[in-house]
This record gives sequence, structure tokens and C-alpha cells, in this order.
Amino acid sequence: MNLVNEELQTHWMNIAPLLTIRNEREYNAAVKRLNELLDEIGDNEKHPLYSLLDTLGTLVHAYEEEHYPIPDSTGAEVLRFLMDEHGLNQSDLPEVGSQGVVSEILSGKRELNVRQIRSLSHKFGVSSAVFV
Repeated sequence: MNLVNEELQTHWMNIAPLLTIRNEREYNAAVKRLNELLDEIGDNEKHPLYSLLDTLGTLVHAYEEEHYPIPDSTGAEVLRFLMDEHGLNQSDLPEVGSQGVVSEILSGKRELNVRQIRSLSHKFGVSSAVFV
């Protein structure tokens, strides 16, 4: 083994545990580490550990994509979920329309329109893309 490989191997043995996510325990440790790096570095691309933050974020994202896929949902399903989370009923959404309109949306008889999506996005503090 040449000197470069020996040096790389020595460093890699110290760094590998930071960049290895094979199971839930390692995933949780990586997320904790990622949050700590985000708290310290933020979006400062000049920080010496920014590339570690970026790499770790990519690895965490890849693990989540494989192990926690986000199911496809309709706008009505998302609205129903948000209503449940916020303890709201159909009459609590006047920005969408009457209780009858909300009922038709939730039952799939009517689609959300652009105005309703914008209002709901603002009300719940989420991207309008979640309703599309």
C-alpha cells in the first residue's frame, strides 16, 4: 500500500462513521449531526465544514427517499389531513367556500381551484404544491 492510500485509509476510518447511514440508529445520529451543523453553519458556504453539511444532507435525503417515501396524495387528502391536525371542521374554512363546497372537495366531487389553493397554503403555512 502506498503512502497516499495509507493516509486516506487512516482519515477515512475516522470520517466513515459520520457519513455512513445503513440503519435507523445511524440515520438518527446523522440527522442529529446534520441539525447541529445547520445550527452552527447555516447557509454560510465559506464555512470550512459546509461541504460536510452538504454531503451529509445528501446522504440523509437518500436514506429518507428509500425508507420513508412520501405517498402520492390528492389535494383533498392533504386538506383532510391538515384539518384533522388543526382540529378544524368544514365550516372553519370560509376561504374555500361554503360548508357544502368544502364537503364536495373532501369527497372528490370537486377539485380545489387556484384561489382556494392559495388561501389554504397561506392559512396552513405550507407550499401550494402540496394541494396539486
